[in-house]
Amino acid sequence: MVEKAGKTLGLDPGVVEVLKSPKRELTVNFPVKMDDGKIRVFTGYRVQHNEARGPYKGGIRYHPQVDIDEVRALSSWMTWKTATVDIPYGGAKGGIICDPKKMSIGEIERMTRRYASEISIIIGPEKDIPAPDVNTGGREMAWIMDTFSMQKGYSVPGVITGKPREIGGSLGRPEATSRGLVFCVREAAKKIGMNLKGASVAIQGYGNVGAFAHKLIERDFGAKVIAVTDSKGGIINEKGLKYEEVWAHKVKTGSVIGFPGSKPISNEAILELKVDVLLPCALENVITKDNAAKIKARISGEGANGPTTFEADAVMWKNGVLVLPDILANAGGVTVSYFEWVQNNYNYYWTEKEVNERLDQKITAAFHEVWDMHEKHKCNMRDAAYLVAVKRVADATKLRGFYP
Repeated sequence: MVEKAGKTLGLDPGVVEVLKSPKRELTVNFPVKMDDGKIRVFTGYRVQHNEARGPYKGGIRYHPQVDIDEVRALSSWMTWKTATVDIPYGGAKGGIICDPKKMSIGEIERMTRRYASEISIIIGPEKDIPAPDVNTGGREMAWIMDTFSMQKGYSVPGVITGKPREIGGSLGRPEATSRGLVFCVREAAKKIGMNLKGASVAIQGYGNVGAFAHKLIERDFGAKVIAVTDSKGGIINEKGLKYEEVWAHKVKTGSVIGFPGSKPISNEAILELKVDVLLPCALENVITKDNAAKIKARISGEGANGPTTFEADAVMWKNGVLVLPDILANAGGVTVSYFEWVQNNYNYYWTEKEVNERLDQKITAAFHEVWDMHEKHKCNMRDAAYLVAVKRVADATKLRGFYP
């Protein structure tokens, strides 16, 4: 994508190589005392991709399949995501090879704090601001903030985002990704003349992002969600599924399956429903060259990272499906993370209404910049988003020059 954008923009091949290459990679191997008294060595990473436009930004994930190549790719993704929505960050990512589901809270805390200590040499509110990702959340961010602060000798809330509100987290952060996604869908609907009131919606992935998107698109725009799925299965009711009822069922039973008055539907079949809006909010690579031609939605808004493959994009573009790419559509989370960092640095905190209004302004402006690029180059929205992002980072790189 970067090479393609660079060619369209007429960039120097050397500059394109700079944009593709991570600036810094840190691998740490560190001991943790487990509950049984044994010492176990964990491996963690922090990759800093590009800082031309500001400090590095990106999450930390805990997963058995974390590896350096994945972290490199995700750090690059963050560079383009922050540039697409024009927030003054570069991209980074981190992770630890572990299975937190097989660890006690005490073991996770000791591992988290030791990892934070190991990467503290390259993070900080002016340098690199991590955030939650897969299998991490406010709890882990609080431990990292506390560990970094203990080393400094004073509280440094701006070292990390996604913290609990009580220690410097921002109001509106838990729902921000969903809110940004729905703002993008709203703007796209206006562009193609779709009335969201009564529009049919299918949501693959009923976790935090998918569920809250259901709530917002139903409550604020009167759309009708007819099908949702989670990791265990899915449900469909052509007459509509009410958010409050479905979410209550999921909280009670652990899944959406078995919801009264619904019929079952698979994670594969939900993608191929004839609906106005499809929201893939689960895993990557669920829409591929094998099923892209079967996608019948008018708009596909990517709440997940990478749900659509490169080959599928071309098919959907040809078939008239408007794909809202992840680096735009799910950038609400990193945008409010930026707001959290700003509030930490000010030590002055905004109301939830202020946070949501600023998010709306930022995402809406970004959507229209990408849309204008899409019309100018007659390309799909993903290509347009990369053109916007790569141009911003390339411009910053050239303006700064190369030291020494």
